[in-house]
Amino acid sequence: MALVPLNLLVSHDGKSKRQHVTCVHKCGNACSKPAPNKSDNEYFGDIAKAVSRRSILQAGGVAVLAVGAGSALAACSNNSEPAPTTASSSPAAAEPPAGMNFPSVAPNSDDAVVVADGYEQGVVISWGDPILPGAPEFDVTKQTGASQRGQFGFNNDFAGLLPIEGQDGRFLLVTNFEYATPQFMFPGYNADAPTRDQFDVEIAAMGMGVVEVERTPEGGLRPVMGRYNRRVTADTPFTLTGPAAGTDFVKTAADPAGRTVLGTIANCAGGVTPWGTVLSGEENFHTYFGAPEGSPPPGPVDADRHDRYGVALEPSELKWETFDPRFDLARSPNEVNRFGYVVELNPWDPTSTPVKHSAMGRFKHEGANIHVTDDGTVVAYSGDDERFDYMYKFVSSRKIQPGTGPEAMANNLAILDEGTLYVAKLSSDTPANEIDGSGKLPAKGSFAGSGTWLPLLRSGPNGQAESLVDGITAQEVAVFTRMAADKAGATKMDRPEDFEANPKTGKVYVALTNNSERGAAGEAPADAPNPRNDNKSGQILEITDNHTGTDFTWELLLVCGDPAAADTYYGGFDKTKVSPISCPDNLAFDSHGNLWISTDGNALDSNDGLFAVALEGPNRGETKQFLTVPIGAETCGPVVTDDIVTVCVQHPGENDENSIDDPQSRWPEGGNGTARPSVVAVWKSGGQIGV
Repeated sequence: MALVPLNLLVSHDGKSKRQHVTCVHKCGNACSKPAPNKSDNEYFGDIAKAVSRRSILQAGGVAVLAVGAGSALAACSNNSEPAPTTASSSPAAAEPPAGMNFPSVAPNSDDAVVVADGYEQGVVISWGDPILPGAPEFDVTKQTGASQRGQFGFNNDFAGLLPIEGQDGRFLLVTNFEYATPQFMFPGYNADAPTRDQFDVEIAAMGMGVVEVERTPEGGLRPVMGRYNRRVTADTPFTLTGPAAGTDFVKTAADPAGRTVLGTIANCAGGVTPWGTVLSGEENFHTYFGAPEGSPPPGPVDADRHDRYGVALEPSELKWETFDPRFDLARSPNEVNRFGYVVELNPWDPTSTPVKHSAMGRFKHEGANIHVTDDGTVVAYSGDDERFDYMYKFVSSRKIQPGTGPEAMANNLAILDEGTLYVAKLSSDTPANEIDGSGKLPAKGSFAGSGTWLPLLRSGPNGQAESLVDGITAQEVAVFTRMAADKAGATKMDRPEDFEANPKTGKVYVALTNNSERGAAGEAPADAPNPRNDNKSGQILEITDNHTGTDFTWELLLVCGDPAAADTYYGGFDKTKVSPISCPDNLAFDSHGNLWISTDGNALDSNDGLFAVALEGPNRGETKQFLTVPIGAETCGPVVTDDIVTVCVQHPGENDENSIDDPQSRWPEGGNGTARPSVVAVWKSGGQIGV
């Protein structure tokens, strides 16, 4: 595959490449339906008189850190407004920063993983590979629920790579398995009449997995049949903790105590905690629940709650409700309230029961990621991946306890059950007439502002909790968090997905993937953090947060899309020298402090990929594509270390006109092989990544 000069621009039709079949199974086709958020939270333009950002910072005593050359926020303490930052006025860029010294990969539509020149790649593990003793080798014609329970799951999304102490070159690979697409799993699949056997496979193919892996002599990774290997499925027992546990909202006939939930589903991104566990976000859980035609409608209160979460009393796409009554909303109306949480898995104890943390709120969690302050306070950030939904943080009242002993682990495993949950409200002093939905930069040269974290819920030991929203109980805030955030007045965002703090600087970054309904009739218009109507390519938000407090400042680092277009912005960097990026999804950081972004649904007529972005100095905003994934695939769960990069290749070959019987892709096997979601490792023989 030829590599591309950095100034190569692209032509496109402005539409996401995500296929309808992907939308149906991944998110319940949410983007073709009205957004669930019907709140009338104020828009920036509704504020009669904006308070200047300087006044806010002076009044609040916020210490603003420099965020790179030409940044509006970096100059907030000056007596004059900063000059606009443009490609022509920005300082001359230096050589690529450490970690980004590789040739960019050209946009392409190949049915292959294409990596930067000078790097090698190899598949680590694929859907159906055995990971538990006795599990059979993958055979697409002989799938059973029993075999899938011992095999690597389907549509891997998040990945964490945890070093095994005392075993050089050996790790735990912990992954999520987000969703099932049966026409790409089962030959001859009939969507109108799925079978019980297919349901059994789907239940077993989702959830999470733990696999020991080791470095190969060549430099890649390979799975090992190790003692930590484990599968967590859509019917593995979980313990529900926090204010929701034991309430009438989560009690069912099968679990009258309301404290034990079977399974985790729709797991998207996640994070590795400093105490060695893995967090996973239950995202589009609503798609797995349905009801037969003619089922009696719920009462008005339940109807409002269902609507706010996209839950519908109609047959679901997969029809799980025909095989298990807990997915039938008419027969078990509370079961859906037991999903939509951040779950925590201890991969070091294969016998441990994973946990669902209701103190962190219930919504469509993309994931959750941890930042620890200097005094040991744990802050967890999480986005609600829906058009016009919100950004959250949880500040624990417990301090992290170092070490891996029983006492430290017991303390740390309770950290996410006790603390305060907040939702973000953003503001800007940019004049309303400079935010017209076109994405044109305001006069100051960047989209920037300040914000406040609005408190929703304070949780304590043993599920004790206090609501911080008038007229809503603590238990309701925990289970129906979106509705509490509506009432609090949070800012509607363009699909906030991965949300992570940079371990080098503490600044926090949010991938806002896209929102084609921004500015549509009856919907929220463009504003400073979401500056484009019909936003098909998304943006990256940078936050300088008072992590344990309620104030922050923000700036858009990237407004993604075709660099040749006037509505894009690459941190002030020369746009003729960047790789085009569209639809940012998952985030990671390298040891040098660079941001790495994987994409989902590239609207620039090329495959999704993995990109590195410089955050500081004269190269701020420089964006370089490191790899692309096969046709029809999404790039997920990047892990970036000094000597290896891994990505999860999700739904390769998924296309509306194709199926497993008529495939668009044969990756990774080639020939007559089956397209299989897989984890891929990339390395540089005898060298470090990007150095």
